[in-house]
Amino acid sequence: MSSEAHAHNSKGLLCNAGAGAAAGVLAATFVCPLDVIKTRFQVHGLPQLASGSVKGSLIVGSLEQIFHKEGLRGMYRGLAPTVLALLPNWAVYFTVYDQLKCLLCNGDESHHLSLGANMIAASGAGAATTIATNPLWVVKTRLQTQGTRTSVVLYRSTLSALRRIFHEEGIRGLYSGLVPALAGISHVAIQFPTYETIKFYLANQDSKAVDKLGARDVAIASSVSKIFASTLTYPHEVVRSRLQEQGHHSEKRYSGVIDCVRKVFQQEGLPGFYRGCATNLLRTTPAAAITFTSFEMIHRFLVSLFPPDPQPHIL
Repeated sequence: MSSEAHAHNSKGLLCNAGAGAAAGVLAATFVCPLDVIKTRFQVHGLPQLASGSVKGSLIVGSLEQIFHKEGLRGMYRGLAPTVLALLPNWAVYFTVYDQLKCLLCNGDESHHLSLGANMIAASGAGAATTIATNPLWVVKTRLQTQGTRTSVVLYRSTLSALRRIFHEEGIRGLYSGLVPALAGISHVAIQFPTYETIKFYLANQDSKAVDKLGARDVAIASSVSKIFASTLTYPHEVVRSRLQEQGHHSEKRYSGVIDCVRKVFQQEGLPGFYRGCATNLLRTTPAAAITFTSFEMIHRFLVSLFPPDPQPHIL
């Protein structure tokens, strides 16, 4: 994600988009079963396992329960819309982020942005991708939670779900949860500057350029920044998931974001906003490491295959 001159070049844009899409799909496929559990925890709370009470490893027990009741397909519910969303999500995100970084460099030859500039770049890229992909995240949430409900007509596929939601609920249904999702921009506004700061620190420690860091250093920077950002901003994910899921059945529990926040706090207290947080960290930390490390390595590979047009070298 280095802000080099080739980012203004069409080949550089394609390299950013291709590397971002590939990295996102790899990570999503790897952690999908944990994503299913996290979403169900957020929406329905902690499950009752076969023994009648939550015992032992909740995550392992939940995986076993889903596998026995719904098979392997149940563990990968929502993967199709996740992949469909991640293809443009990370492709757009990394491309817009890199472009905004270039615009904010203001001729700085080191291409090292201030904390504020990094936050602006991350927030701008986050807003663009959130608005573009929200309908697919709604479908993903509903597909992942529909296995727990027997009183509703199930969605058959991603496309049929998109059609049904639009027909039954209109544009508002496709963009349910958008407000808390936009609030989630605070996540990337924390994560990406932290990631860049850690990378800059590791590069200085090893006396090398930031874009020459090895996979291990990139994985460390991405993992630490993800844990930090996820822990601080997790409550918005619970609110978003509950608002996105509720249109799948006749009972409308929440009238909006404020109503959802108030009811979750009244009924479940502060822990209610952190349902599935441990599972989320177990899912997002390796996902972030895979995504960012894959992006950096794939991007470098693509640039080597499709070198940018020669640019004047500034001494």
